[in-house]
Amino acid sequence: MPKALGRLQTILRRGLDATASLWPEVRVAYGWVHRAAHILHNDTQEPGAAVQRRLHGLLGAMGQHQAKAGSLAPALGHFLKVSRSDWPGLFHCYSVPDLPRTNNDLEQFFGAYRYHERRATGRKVASPTVVLRGAVRLVACAATRLRPFTGEELAPDTISAWHELRHALETRRHQRTQRRRFRRDPATYLGKLEAQLLQLILPP
Repeated sequence: MPKALGRLQTILRRGLDATASLWPEVRVAYGWVHRAAHILHNDTQEPGAAVQRRLHGLLGAMGQHQAKAGSLAPALGHFLKVSRSDWPGLFHCYSVPDLPRTNNDLEQFFGAYRYHERRATGRKVASPTVVLRGAVRLVACAATRLRPFTGEELAPDTISAWHELRHALETRRHQRTQRRRFRRDPATYLGKLEAQLLQLILPP
């Protein structure tokens, strides 16, 4: 056991010695990213405007001194680019009560739905009907995980709302059918559209 521990220590020492020149760059880059994570975590419960100001200042400093990260400068450049892209919606969670800071829970929910769908259908990829009827299927999936529902509870409160939902789902199905027909034979599809247009504008 002592010999194995000694060999392990030797391997670690050699690895640290071989990568010693890289650690200063890692230390700089990690320090900046760690500070950004600390600001966004907002332990002091500051308002969104204050969090935004602090992060804006840090990102500005990172951009000015990006070269100090050496070989990790491109990675920091990507971090700055993604931060600018997400900036408009990055701070709502500090102003809206109970709004999650990340979409991790939402991703887990979609993943659970795909898992159960694969188990039920045997399909390895998501069904196209998720796009068409996701407004119904995903809500049903979320609700039935909480408790079972009786037939009376599933009845719509208002017939008009039920008709509107059915109409929206049918519209999506029709649009998908039209796109599939166009991809299959664009010339024929456009020819039919042209004929329909001529029927509308020409006199009988």
